[in-house]
Amino acid sequence: MINGHRAPAISAFGLCKSYGEQVVLDGIDLTVPEGTIFSLLGPNGAGKTTTVQILTTLIGADSGEIRVGGYDLAVERNEVRSVIGVTGQFSAVDELLTGRENLLLMADLHHVPRRDGKRLADDLLARFDLVEAADKTAATYSGGMVRRLDLAMTLVGDPRVIFLDEPTTGLDPRSRRSMWEIIRALVDDYSVTVFLTTQYLEEADQLADRIAVLDGGRIVAEGTAAELKKLVPGGHIRLEFRTAAELSAAARVLGETARVLDGVGDEELTLAVPSDGGVKSLRFVLDRLDDARIEVEGLSVHTPNLDDVFLALTGHPTAEKEIAR
Repeated sequence: MINGHRAPAISAFGLCKSYGEQVVLDGIDLTVPEGTIFSLLGPNGAGKTTTVQILTTLIGADSGEIRVGGYDLAVERNEVRSVIGVTGQFSAVDELLTGRENLLLMADLHHVPRRDGKRLADDLLARFDLVEAADKTAATYSGGMVRRLDLAMTLVGDPRVIFLDEPTTGLDPRSRRSMWEIIRALVDDYSVTVFLTTQYLEEADQLADRIAVLDGGRIVAEGTAAELKKLVPGGHIRLEFRTAAELSAAARVLGETARVLDGVGDEELTLAVPSDGGVKSLRFVLDRLDDARIEVEGLSVHTPNLDDVFLALTGHPTAEKEIAR
């Protein structure tokens, strides 16, 4: 507790890391509240994995003040390790062992009594939908099953903070969505804090309470997905009208920035008004129309997606787009 307030699960200030003349992290600041999912979003080479390696004590920072789980990473590294779990891009699963044996081995490493370890393994196999494959070697598992087992093994140590370094890279869309459900459940059922690195915009949008965009070793933006989407132009309020006369009247009232959307049929009666998507701008538009006694048949708010945000902030598309091309 700090001044009567609960300390954040992770805090880092002025975090720097270089390898020779190559600057990987250039003074980044991060604060992650307990019981939330925080996503560090960025392309390959942005410094995401280096950040995770520092926060999990695998490598040292050149400078910066870091606390994880309430412990000072500079002088309490063992205490930090006792409260964290890590699932990286490369699995810790032993493919020569069965799923159950992997979990029991992890329980032994954490000095869990054998009887409790067996009960815990059974619970985790059920929770991660691995019961039918429990006694098959992990070498026979699909990529999604290996990722689920890897995450289950991380939970054996009862961590308070879990680091997931690009946990769905290489998975098919169905397996990726299954992992999303599991990650959400970690926070809801286990009350843990999740620090998630990803290069997938949809993943950050779906999962994270807050997102930091990392590019070239710097945090270029941070906020909720909705807040980040308001940073770039392109948002608008879409208004639908019953008649062409109402549409024309609304266009006159709302000024030159309003534009009629091209379309056929009913879509010809749709007007787009630039907006940041906020309540104030929405109220302003509706009040103008109400004063002019113009009725709106339908209304929707459209904001840029995270892909637009990422391109605007970093100057280049995400890995998803690059692969798609």
